[in-house]
Amino acid sequence: MPVYGSATAYRLHDIGYAIDIERVATLLSDATRGRSRPARLEAQTFQIRNPPLSLSLGERTIWIGGAERVAVVSARLFDFGVCSLRLTVPAVGVTSWGEYAAFGITFDASPEVADTLERELATLMERIRPAIERPEIAPVVEDYVVFRLQSLDGLAAPETPQASLTDEDFVPLLVREERPLSPAARRELLSHRFSYYADDLAILTWDNALVVEPRVDDEDVEFVLEFANAQLLELRVYDAQLDAELPALYDRIAERRRGPPLTGSYRPLMADMQTRVADITEIVERAENAFKVTDDVYLARVYAAALELFRERAWRRGIDRKLQIFRDTYTMLNAEAQVARAELMEIVIVVLIAAELVIGFIR
Repeated sequence: MPVYGSATAYRLHDIGYAIDIERVATLLSDATRGRSRPARLEAQTFQIRNPPLSLSLGERTIWIGGAERVAVVSARLFDFGVCSLRLTVPAVGVTSWGEYAAFGITFDASPEVADTLERELATLMERIRPAIERPEIAPVVEDYVVFRLQSLDGLAAPETPQASLTDEDFVPLLVREERPLSPAARRELLSHRFSYYADDLAILTWDNALVVEPRVDDEDVEFVLEFANAQLLELRVYDAQLDAELPALYDRIAERRRGPPLTGSYRPLMADMQTRVADITEIVERAENAFKVTDDVYLARVYAAALELFRERAWRRGIDRKLQIFRDTYTMLNAEAQVARAELMEIVIVVLIAAELVIGFIR
C-alpha cells in the first residue's frame, strides 16, 4: 500500500532573553513567511499574545541511512527567546508502512540531521543577533520529531488510519521497541491519541508524534506541539540556571560572612538576587502566557496532552520552589542586615555616651 509522508526534526534553542520579532522581519525580509497561528476555525479559541515568526531557510542535501535526500529547512522564532529549527525530509520511494517506519527510525537516528541544524543555528544567529536581547545560546536543547502521513492507501477507501494500522504497527516507529509489548504497555505508551475527522489521527509520545492529515496545508497539530516544546524548553533552561546559581549563591553568602560585619556587605548580593528572581519570573510567565486556550476543542486537547507528557507542571513547580529559596534567602539576609544595623547603632550610642562621660570628667 502506498505511503505518502515525511519526517520533521525539531531542534529548539533558547538564544536570548527576548527576540524583537518585528526587527527580525526587517532583517530577514526575504526569508520571512509571516506570523504563525493555527488555521482551523476552532483556533479562534486560542489567545496567542505575540504570534511567532516563520522563516524559510531553503533546501539542503543530507545523507539519511546511506541515501542522499533533499531536506527543507525552516525556523520559527518566539518572542520569549526561543528559536525552533525544523528539517523536513519527504519519504520518497516508500511503498509500505514497514518501509515508512524504517525510514522514520533511520531519520531519527541520523547524526547528520542534528549537525545540519547546528550549522543552520550558527548562521541564523549571525543574521538576527541585532534583534536579540542578551543574545546567548543556552546549553539546554529540546528535540522532537514529527512523522507525518498525508495519506495511506490514498485515504479514499472506507478504511480510516485507525482501522488500517494497529498499535503493533506504531510501536517500532514511536517507541523504538522491536520486541512485542504487552497490551498494557501499548495502552500506556500510546494512550495520547486524537482524531477529529474520520481520516485524521495524532498519536503523541514524549519525544515524537505521528500525525495523519490528508490536507497538505493543515499543520495545526504540529504548531501546537511546537509551541508546547518551546514552553518546555524555557522551563528546562531556567530550571538548569537556578540549579547552577543556588550553590554559587551559598558560596557568595559564605564569602561575605567571612569578611568584616558591615551592614552594607549584603547589598550587592541582595540586588543581584532581586534582579534574577524578577527576570526568571517574568520570562517564565511570558512563555507560559504566550499561548492560552479558552475552550476544550480538539487542538486544545492535543496541546493539553503535550504539556502533560512533557511534565510541564512538574518543571514549573521545580522552578517555583527554587525561586522561593531565593526569596527566603533574600528575606534572611535582609533580616540579618537589619540586625547588624541595629547592633551598629547600639555601639555608636554606647560610644557617644562614653565620650560624653569622658568629656564631663575632663572638664
